Amino acid sequence: MLVTAPQTLTDRDNETRRALKRTARRLFSERGVRGITVREIAQAAGQRNQGVVTYYFGTKENLLAEILVDGAERIEARRRVHLARLEADGGPHRVADAVAAIVLPSAEFVDEDADYGSNFNRYLFRLTVYDSAFVDRTLDGRYNEGYRRCLSHLRRLMPGSSRQVQSRRLVFLGSYLGPLLAQREAMLADTADHPTWQSDEMLADIIRTAAAILEA
Repeated sequence: MLVTAPQTLTDRDNETRRALKRTARRLFSERGVRGITVREIAQAAGQRNQGVVTYYFGTKENLLAEILVDGAERIEARRRVHLARLEADGGPHRVADAVAAIVLPSAEFVDEDADYGSNFNRYLFRLTVYDSAFVDRTLDGRYNEGYRRCLSHLRRLMPGSSRQVQSRRLVFLGSYLGPLLAQREAMLADTADHPTWQSDEMLADIIRTAAAILEA
């Protein structure tokens, strides 16, 4: 369960919380979850009070969950808009279209939302490796309903495969997309104007190859 922040927050308090989350998201994405302490986060955020993370978030687990929800709910909002356009036309009509509804909202969020999106795909990948059950438990159907709709559409679009094969392929899909989107984010963070990873064709090829995993 998340521990709520102090009841009365000033603008300065809110900015401190955002700064702590930005710093923590970067450190977790670069070095993993297990190796980062709340003291390191406070120091890297320029806070003299080493207990500031505990003051605002209670525990490291609460901080992890809040960063996760921050990003997941924003991606979810984008994904629902994307799906609504497809479903209004009776779609998605192809496996690639449903895969695109997974890939594009996540990639565009990272590219366009510097405050909440920077380092998020790498953070999500690190957190999933650290404790995938924590991710599932925290999202708990509230912030991944659109993603689940995408998976339902994918099952519908794979009628020639048994339920067991579909389930395996969807596991493969997640294992393929998570690290690849994290790598794309890392490459763009190192070189903002990267001719390969920044191109629309790169995202299109990620979608095509992910669809091929499902349809092979």
